Amino acid sequence: MADAVPPTEPAPPAKSRIFWPGGLSARLLLLTVLIVVLANLLILPPNLAAFEEQRLLDRLRAAEVATLVTQSAPNGVVTAHVSQQLLASAEVVQVSMGVDNERHLILQMPRLQRTPYLVDLRRGAAMSWLAPFETLFGAGGRMIRVMAKPRFLPGEFVEIVAPDAPLKRELLIQLERLLGIAAFTSVVAGAVVYFSLNLLLVRPMQRITRSMERFRADPADPHAHLDPSGRRDEIGRAERELDRMQADLRQALSSRARLAALGEAVAKINHDLRNMLTSAQVASERLAGSGDPRVAQAMPRLERALDRAITLASNVLAFGKSEEPPPQKRELGLRQALEAAAEDAGLTTLGVALDAQIGADARVEADPDQLHRILVNLLRNAREAIDAVDGRLGVGKVTATLTEDGEQSTVRLADDGPGLPEHARAHIFQPFSGSARRGGTGLGLAIARELAQGHGGDLVLVETGEGGTVFELRLPRG
Repeated sequence: MADAVPPTEPAPPAKSRIFWPGGLSARLLLLTVLIVVLANLLILPPNLAAFEEQRLLDRLRAAEVATLVTQSAPNGVVTAHVSQQLLASAEVVQVSMGVDNERHLILQMPRLQRTPYLVDLRRGAAMSWLAPFETLFGAGGRMIRVMAKPRFLPGEFVEIVAPDAPLKRELLIQLERLLGIAAFTSVVAGAVVYFSLNLLLVRPMQRITRSMERFRADPADPHAHLDPSGRRDEIGRAERELDRMQADLRQALSSRARLAALGEAVAKINHDLRNMLTSAQVASERLAGSGDPRVAQAMPRLERALDRAITLASNVLAFGKSEEPPPQKRELGLRQALEAAAEDAGLTTLGVALDAQIGADARVEADPDQLHRILVNLLRNAREAIDAVDGRLGVGKVTATLTEDGEQSTVRLADDGPGLPEHARAHIFQPFSGSARRGGTGLGLAIARELAQGHGGDLVLVETGEGGTVFELRLPRG
């Protein structure tokens, strides 16, 4: 069974100066209400402006009709009593007409208490949205002067003067009515939008979130599985991808558990096998001292077989570790490190030789033990590739050079071997896949690259072919 994921402490929530609900549903509700209220507030001024304009036009037309009485009176003159009745019926205090660029007073109260403010409706455009608020919040007892094109009388314009108090009362009633409608529509629209989005988005996201939390707590929990709903939108895609991810992770965790158990067993077997092989190597050295020519003829093959077996066991044990320790970097003499690695890798002047074209004072920054392991792997692979070529009698050369720039040191190792086969090039750094020789595990280069990357650098295959193989070990400087 896969190891349980250790719980981690949740990060403390960031402090905010403005209160903002934490749940997605609460945020959605608050956002919906704010948007609907804002929309209603935006349509409130034009509605009030249209209402005020219509009320003023109604009064103006009523005043026009009232002036028709004066035209039927003898000499166009009515008594003061009739004039007051006509003005009262139209709710105005003065009516004037514009004819031939002259303003003619038709009906008027005895006197006006205050100078009126002007509202001109002759322009044809809608009234300003700020006009209703000027009427609502202006001082009391004011007069309003309205000018418009006449409908029933000939002339250029008709003008009335009326107190704005009745208009202010009507605007207040209309404002209360509009606010009531806005509140009702905000509640209804907000509820519809909220429940729709909650059903379509929030609840599916809550299902996905709960599934992820349960899976994180216990990947083996059957309740952590999320059955896709079959939706074809982004929510459906998220559900399907989460289902695939959980299945892949369960399979990976199961494989990891099996590999961990298998690796533990293999490590024990390799440990015992290495001890046995070491004993066999000691015995072979004793046999080499015998004078039997048949034994002397078979000893090189036996020694090579035992050496490969011990190397295999060591590599498997090294790769089976959970992780390499962090490198303890220090300045090293590169030429000395190469010569020590060449000796351990089996390079000799009479066989595969090391040609270190590096000055004695050349230095790199690396962990001594890990650098030694990297170089031994590379040099041993080069020697074994050259030894495997028929007719060469194990004679060849590995050339080492060093280039440096401001940020990294590059160690270049080029052999004159046969090059890597095609099947090994694609998986050269993958364990158990990239071996170039029969019976190899491919662990050497995988371990070497892991060690190089642990230094912050890399190990790369530059080229390979009939002329040989070139690797570059890149190590950061400073």
